[in-house]
Amino acid sequence: MKDFNLKSYHVRAMNASSEAEKASINQELKDLYETLSEEDKKEFNMQLQTFLIKEMATIKSFYDASQSENLN
Repeated sequence: MKDFNLKSYHVRAMNASSEAEKASINQELKDLYETLSEEDKKEFNMQLQTFLIKEMATIKSFYDASQSENLN
């Protein structure tokens, strides 16, 4: 199983100094995807889905915590 280290792309995009830099990082990821075999694309998609679910859970946790602080 390959590790596509999607978090590194995410962190780079979050720290990008411009929209053009973000677009370049996104294009780099798209270009990588295009070079993958069908089997690797399936693995990439599974890793991406897992990564996004974890990120959304983290965001929701922070949101819920901030909302409960606002109620106090």
